[in-house]
Amino acid sequence: MNTRTDRFNDVHLHATSVHGWGQTYSQISAGAAQCALSQFSTARIHAFRECINQRVVQQGEAPRGQICFAVPLAVPGAARVQGRAADDNSIFVLQGGDEFMFHMPMHMDMLSITFERDAFERAMSGAPWPTGIDALLKQPVVQVPGHRLVESRKRLMALFNAVIAAPEQVSTPEAEQQVEQAMLGELMRLISDPACDRTQRHGSSSRSFIVEKCHRMTVSDAANAPSVVDLCARLKVSRRTVQNSFQSVTETNPVNYIRSVRLNGVRRELMSTRAHQLSIGDAAAKWGFFHLSHFASEYQELFMELPSQTQRADSAHPARQAVAA
Repeated sequence: MNTRTDRFNDVHLHATSVHGWGQTYSQISAGAAQCALSQFSTARIHAFRECINQRVVQQGEAPRGQICFAVPLAVPGAARVQGRAADDNSIFVLQGGDEFMFHMPMHMDMLSITFERDAFERAMSGAPWPTGIDALLKQPVVQVPGHRLVESRKRLMALFNAVIAAPEQVSTPEAEQQVEQAMLGELMRLISDPACDRTQRHGSSSRSFIVEKCHRMTVSDAANAPSVVDLCARLKVSRRTVQNSFQSVTETNPVNYIRSVRLNGVRRELMSTRAHQLSIGDAAAKWGFFHLSHFASEYQELFMELPSQTQRADSAHPARQAVAA
């Protein structure tokens, strides 16, 4: 049993500290980031709770050979999961190898549990599943009965908190297996409830598609960031359509969103390189910022620190505080 609890002042450090996940988090709302991450792993599962005070876009690939469930503890605002509207009355599902993009609101709080795919399928093979369960598990957002979700959330959090608080109590293979089976059983009971929405009515919205395409075009040619006019021309949609799409999905305008994504790109460059390897000016230029005084002002407005204050790879990083067990 491996357990760890971390606190961060940066969403990039938070994202890279989630065991086994290849992902990038970008901070969209302005302000000092405050993040908390607790996680534990056994031979067959990995569970983690993450809390982030700023609005973020999460992008990456789910771990291969796994099936991943996320149980929202608090989603106090507009959220999009794989292009679908989501809230804390649903659970999220990702298959191993799935590419994902989540737009999460400020102060989101989430419990995620990743199961080894083979172990999950063995458990499924011995259960009397209702009709349509395979299709249900292919939906990234599953609406579940509110009272059942509240009860399951309480039991899952009780299990999770007990392990994090006293990992020495789960120090044998038998104890680990009990935790694994309890978490797996809880989720299987939840998704097998006949009242789960199996209609797949909530497809990916055209607004989410527009935002995702704009995001990908922004990062694919970082040094030549597209303007809103460029994006409209490439997507063959009006400026109003783009504006409304961003406001609906990200709660900000396209100019601010694209600039924030690029500023996060610079921040990751700075944090992953040594000062003598890459200057601030060169890092900024890689993401299309060529007027350094304007860049520094925009960077400070988003992250509450100047680029020169961002810790580089060759220095002890105060943005992370960890308690490992």
